[in-house]
Amino acid sequence: MATGNEAVPTYHELELPRILATIERLGDRISERFPGSGLSRIAGELLRAGEETGRVVQRVRHPHWLLRLGLGLLLALLLALAATALRFLGSLSIDVEGIGALLEALEAATQNLIFLGVGMYFVLSLEGRYKRRVSLVQLHRLRSIVHIVDMHQLTKDPEHLLHPGRETPSSPRLVLDRFLLGRYLDYCTELLSLSSKLAALHVQYLNDPVVLEAVNDIEALAANLSNQIWQKIHHLPPQA
Repeated sequence: MATGNEAVPTYHELELPRILATIERLGDRISERFPGSGLSRIAGELLRAGEETGRVVQRVRHPHWLLRLGLGLLLALLLALAATALRFLGSLSIDVEGIGALLEALEAATQNLIFLGVGMYFVLSLEGRYKRRVSLVQLHRLRSIVHIVDMHQLTKDPEHLLHPGRETPSSPRLVLDRFLLGRYLDYCTELLSLSSKLAALHVQYLNDPVVLEAVNDIEALAANLSNQIWQKIHHLPPQA
């Protein structure tokens, strides 16, 4: 029976602590099955990347108040300059002799308003672009981990089990039997899937099209590599 002190899991969003716990458990499984292997070190790196992802997500999901304060002061200055220009135009006397000066002033004011609008858009987008840059740095790290997982499974081919004795001097030396090779490949697919989940956290709280595109690229890359690995698993010889 559940007690009132137990945390109730949610099913409408990803939860970083549960992802980190899954990565840590996977790392333990890999280390126990393949102690000292490169794959276990990748799991450790993915765990560290996940912990850093948590810090990044906390930074992008909450307002950056110091930056907003500076932007507010800058916007107030721009608006004050615009108000000063409007007061200056209003103080001009409209007569026949002053029409030329008035037109010149209106033209200059129009240009200034255009620059003011561009400047305000730039200022208002600063926080979003800052958060985008922070997320893209971490997403690049996750993409690199996905490629490293692929490098480790690249030479793990079931062909040597199906047709032993056909190796060349340059063939990779594999010492894995059918069971261990299957577990190794399966661990690779789990690492790829968890990398995708960490990437997806970046768009759970940040609505940015550039970040979303980067996350979609990582998810597509991980899915394609997982499909290739599952084809290898499918071609493993049956258990004796």
